[in-house]
Amino acid sequence: MNAVPTTILSAIITVLAVLMLFYTSVPVGRARGKHGIKAPAMTGHEDLERAVRVHMNTLEQFAIFIPLLWVATMYFTLIGWLVPALGLVWIVGRFIYMQAYLADPAKRSTGFTITILASAGLLVLSVIGVVMALLAVTAA
Repeated sequence: MNAVPTTILSAIITVLAVLMLFYTSVPVGRARGKHGIKAPAMTGHEDLERAVRVHMNTLEQFAIFIPLLWVATMYFTLIGWLVPALGLVWIVGRFIYMQAYLADPAKRSTGFTITILASAGLLVLSVIGVVMALLAVTAA
């Protein structure tokens, strides 16, 4: 059986991460409807404010995650499955973060820590991969 290329695995992770980002917007709409808060208001009830913070924080983290996922995918070739695995960890971390924050913002740290560690891992793999590629090019 042939192994699935890392680029395909990372593409799957990218699609799942985009779906996760969409999913974090659902509680925003629910809170608006439940509490009668019309756009463009971003405040008015704690449920809405929590949901907006989850969505915005996920968007902020997404902007860090996606470039790191793809730089690591393209340049870190030592352990092919590791990059998409860290991407999956990031998604799980975001889900845990969302569930915890919506229930009680004080309990968000586990999901946030998982997310940050996954991004940090991707950063390390990106740096290693780019340095290895640069060394290979300059040695040739």
